[in-house]
Amino acid sequence: MAHSVRRDAPELPDFSLLKRLARDQLIYLLEQLPGRKDLFIEADLMSPLDRIANVTTLKQHDVDKLYKVEYKPIVSTSDQLCFLIRPRIKTVKWICDVVNADKAFGRYRRYKIIFSPQKFYACENLLEEQGIFGDVTTDEWSFYLLPLDDDIISLELPEFFRDNFLEGDQRWVRTAGSALHLLHSVYGPFSKVYGIGRCSKMAYESWREQVEEGEQRARQAEIGNVFLIDRDVDLVTPLCSQVVYEGLVDDIFTIKCGKCVEFGPDVTSSDKSIKVMLNSQDKVFNEIRNKHFSQVFGFLSQKARNLQTAYDKRSGMDIKQMKTFVSEELKGLKQEHRLLSLHIGASESMMKKKTKQDFQELLKTEHSLLEGFEIRECISYIEEHINRQCNVHLDWINSVSLYFHFCFVGAFSLLYSSLSYFFSQSYGIEHLLTFSNLKQLGLLVEQQPGETLTVMESRVGKLVNDKTAGKLTDAFSSLAKKSNFRALGRRLNLVPKSDEEYDLRVPRDMAYIFSGAYIPLSCKLIEQVLERDGWTGLEEVTRMLNGHEFAVTAGSNGSDARVKTDSQRIILVMFLGGCTFSEISALRFLGREKGLKFIVVTTAITNSARLLESMLDNHA
Repeated sequence: MAHSVRRDAPELPDFSLLKRLARDQLIYLLEQLPGRKDLFIEADLMSPLDRIANVTTLKQHDVDKLYKVEYKPIVSTSDQLCFLIRPRIKTVKWICDVVNADKAFGRYRRYKIIFSPQKFYACENLLEEQGIFGDVTTDEWSFYLLPLDDDIISLELPEFFRDNFLEGDQRWVRTAGSALHLLHSVYGPFSKVYGIGRCSKMAYESWREQVEEGEQRARQAEIGNVFLIDRDVDLVTPLCSQVVYEGLVDDIFTIKCGKCVEFGPDVTSSDKSIKVMLNSQDKVFNEIRNKHFSQVFGFLSQKARNLQTAYDKRSGMDIKQMKTFVSEELKGLKQEHRLLSLHIGASESMMKKKTKQDFQELLKTEHSLLEGFEIRECISYIEEHINRQCNVHLDWINSVSLYFHFCFVGAFSLLYSSLSYFFSQSYGIEHLLTFSNLKQLGLLVEQQPGETLTVMESRVGKLVNDKTAGKLTDAFSSLAKKSNFRALGRRLNLVPKSDEEYDLRVPRDMAYIFSGAYIPLSCKLIEQVLERDGWTGLEEVTRMLNGHEFAVTAGSNGSDARVKTDSQRIILVMFLGGCTFSEISALRFLGREKGLKFIVVTTAITNSARLLESMLDNHA
């Protein structure tokens, strides 16, 4: 980045303590079943578990064999079985089948179920219904938070978005409140808590209840302020194509468990794939993760030249100097060379894939939709995108993203029936249910019978219905209610207007993460609320976002009002429903500009593909 870190930027807390707490509790729970035992682990807990306690640690505490939960008869011969699972009915039903099968064969075993992060009444009720409640012991592994990096913590609950915002299932709200309570207990007390969104308000209230129930201890705060935000407050940002390096790596290669990515032979220039941890420990990655992708190649090229210069120093060395070079510098240079080769390979692979997908044209269309310009050209591009069918999965994701931009961001909303018709023709009739889910979320709005159009809307509608715009525009015969995004964009200056070209080498605001075209609404809200120390002056904005905003003084000492201590300049931002790497990069930029440090806590890392896949009716 062009901006350097301010010297007065505060140091971040050490979140490795969260891992130690989780590991110690898990070991304690395993030891409650003394003796040798086999451990069955649910699939989406395996990667987080590996970050907390590896296989060696588990075997040191009498775990004999490890199995992945596969929902079929088990082959274990152990007399003690331990199940580490999420509180899901499907998994509990499978455990019931395992226990009842053992009963049918007259086999006696001891069974222990460890629910993570908590157990629900529905799960215990099912155990009782299946007649095995007395045959198993149950416990909770309060594994609420997994540190992914120095400034990123995840609850690893990707289902949170669908469960809460689509299905109205609020079971994870208390989990979010408990995660906040854990952070408050270890790194608090917090001075102020801001938030917006119904789920955020409930999570805050759940946290306050737990604080009041628990013991209060005076200690030095490491985190000053907290900002809670619902994902459905800003659904535009996660559907925008990511162009910062870390976001692109996630979109193309898929970063699992927040930081683990598998690079294939096209990146490694060999016949093998390798798994890599992408975090701040990778010095090359740490320098390019927040850069716009257009600036990455130049940076890596300069880095390669500097590395070659460092290697070339060997030519004029005597024996003593060479010995010092080998012992002190060579290992670091080789490590840097390996990482540099890896990221150059990844960049080349991404460039090839994005060129093949006509990525620049996709970005241009997205930016036009955000700005509300060249609608006719956008319509033609969307029509082509639907009909092309080069890659059904990829095209479906991109097509829905573009349609969403058009419906939610543009001046119009497609007639719901026409929209679902065109997609069902191209991608299958099963997507009628998907679009019903999108409609339920408010992403697609159908024009209601009897609604009238203003003179201007009628004129614009006539323009859009012009047959010269393409066959697809026949579907645009109706206009829906106007989205608030336009008004929000003007009020908060989300779409910067400038006569001069945006210089991505020297970013001037958070819009650089989308090539200068758009400032994320979520990050802009955070910036505005922190500047104003509350929601005063943002009443019109909160009204358009359906309210549920709050700002509470949670507890502070007398000096906090006069002096901004280090803890007061550390802001914890919790995204309920997921956040993107682009938003994290934007907050890092804001932190450098303001002399702040942001800690991002999220229910999961998301992107356009994951968000839209969670809307599929067959989503597990």
